[in-house]
Amino acid sequence: MLDNKQIGFVGGGAIAEALIAGLLKASRVLPAQIIVSDINSARLKYLESTFGVMTSHDSQEVATKADLLFLTVKPQVMNEVLDVVAPVVSKATVVVSVAAGITIGTLQGKMPGVPIVRVMPNTPVAVSEGMSAIALGKYAGKKIEDMVTYIFSSVGKVVTVDEGAMDAVTGLSGSGPAYAFLLIDALSDAGVRVGFSRRTSVLLAAQTLLGAAKMVLETGEHPAKLRDMVTSPGGTAITGIHMLEQRGVRAAMIDAVVAATKRSGEMGKK
Repeated sequence: MLDNKQIGFVGGGAIAEALIAGLLKASRVLPAQIIVSDINSARLKYLESTFGVMTSHDSQEVATKADLLFLTVKPQVMNEVLDVVAPVVSKATVVVSVAAGITIGTLQGKMPGVPIVRVMPNTPVAVSEGMSAIALGKYAGKKIEDMVTYIFSSVGKVVTVDEGAMDAVTGLSGSGPAYAFLLIDALSDAGVRVGFSRRTSVLLAAQTLLGAAKMVLETGEHPAKLRDMVTSPGGTAITGIHMLEQRGVRAAMIDAVVAATKRSGEMGKK
């Protein structure tokens, strides 16, 4: 699917590195197919020496050469980047933005007629267990959707949504790793409280959440059904769940996602 495609990255940060690593590890492209630009010379040297990809300080060069152009920069510098690269982007180039809050409309306004895809990945793409949601611009059809899905599936799971759902994606899966880290931290504190070392507590907590998540994904069962499999009558699990429900943990998680979704919408309007 990516044979003979030149893939460009404007911005060589963590998301770009994760995608490059995932694509190469999955043998979906060759290093020679990738070119990266960044203002940080040390970063470019690192990417070149680690992955064997081409690098450049000239983002226009990358935009000109790329069949598939990733805008992997922070939202606050996107306008500056677009002013530089938009004039040289061909209508045959597919542009993929991972900048939170930057709408397809904003990108399309700078690059009329160009196929644009907006993606919201989360940080576990760094360990190939990310969750990415993609939204398609008016010039991005099924073939482009399949290609972008193919790329992001090299670093985790992918779902296609309407752009209007992107704030909710940010509130749930985009911010979700922070909620999971908080839960792991709390569980590890609990482990220390009942007598384990911190190292053992973190291992017990993290592996338990990893295993539980894997069961949900691989069995396809509703989480409530899997929970019922653990909660025997009068046992320890139902006792713990009762306490969590008393303390409003479920409601707090729902409120957290709703609040983060609202905040994402506010940030996108700035």
